[in-house]
Amino acid sequence: MPKPQFLKAQWKNLVMINYEVDPTILDPYLPPGTELDLWQGKALVSMVGFMFLDTKVLGIKWPWHVDFEEVNLRFYVKHFNGTEWKRGAVFVSEIVPKPIIAVIANNLYKEHYSAMPMRHSVLEAGDYTQFLYEWKFKGKWNKLGATASNQLLDIQPGSSEEFIFEHYWGYNKLSATTTMEYQVEHVSWQTGKVKGYIFEADVAGLYGEAFKPYLEKEPVSAFFAVGSDIRVRMGDKIVVK
Repeated sequence: MPKPQFLKAQWKNLVMINYEVDPTILDPYLPPGTELDLWQGKALVSMVGFMFLDTKVLGIKWPWHVDFEEVNLRFYVKHFNGTEWKRGAVFVSEIVPKPIIAVIANNLYKEHYSAMPMRHSVLEAGDYTQFLYEWKFKGKWNKLGATASNQLLDIQPGSSEEFIFEHYWGYNKLSATTTMEYQVEHVSWQTGKVKGYIFEADVAGLYGEAFKPYLEKEPVSAFFAVGSDIRVRMGDKIVVK
């Protein structure tokens, strides 16, 4: 039986730039009862930018909190519940422009949200479209974006796109023995081939010195997905004895 619905929205125009890291830098964030989900033996993290649209929390559209940007840093884990493996994401940082969103998510899901001024742009140029997300930290604008083909493709089974995009659970470390688990529901997304990308940020200030050597090198891949309607279910706790 699925948990009650907490949030319903659209996640649109997702830019994901993916980096290989030393898996040990993820240890402080690894939720109990999970292990790293590796891609071809590599521990990956993703810088993600996208739009929250038509957002409803507990069935309500809160004024001035319906359409907004999000930029996050996440990595990938899996959890065995005794019968099956669940593939999920863990968030190191999530940035939104609305303080109340950060307060709700941090209190209910113990996430790592912070609120900063944000803006975005979409620029069409022939067969490609440029998507750019920006957030202001310590007086400077940081950037995450990609130029993607307008020709959309289905995600192929076993592909790196499938690994990055198709994680349908969220996990968060509550304590040394307790993890928050919540389900995210959406259809498989269509993607557009990325021909260029940008990521310019104060990595150490935003994410810590441990991430700096990895997020300032060339990524292993950059992806774009159109997105879809999504649902986030109410969370549950996993206690590891």
